Amino acid sequence: MPSECHPFADEIHIEQLEVSSVIGVSEHERKTPQRLTINISFWPRQQTSDMTDKIGQTINYAIVAEETQRFVGDQSVNLIETLADRLAAHLLKNFPIQKVTVEIRKFPLEHAKYVSAVVTRNAAAD
Repeated sequence: MPSECHPFADEIHIEQLEVSSVIGVSEHERKTPQRLTINISFWPRQQTSDMTDKIGQTINYAIVAEETQRFVGDQSVNLIETLADRLAAHLLKNFPIQKVTVEIRKFPLEHAKYVSAVVTRNAAAD
């Protein structure tokens, strides 16, 4: 059945997408948008073998990246965990994917490369 979800379907990955967003708990952090990087892995509902090499039959990762930048740029939250959860829910709602993992990285600590939050969410069963 073509619309059936495959538990180990093919994966598409976007690595270190740069975005800016107002995020943080302290007043200092929230003064200006901060640089974030986002890693997204998503599993389309349709298998690669079913796509016959046509872009219209897959999820255009450029559109996912643009939508991610727009969505995150419009947010103003305290926690990267909240932002990761909201982004995952937004992507599941707006694209034909069955599962998504979102990692959001921010760079607030002088002696650490980054701090990140990772969430994995599944689409609701149809």
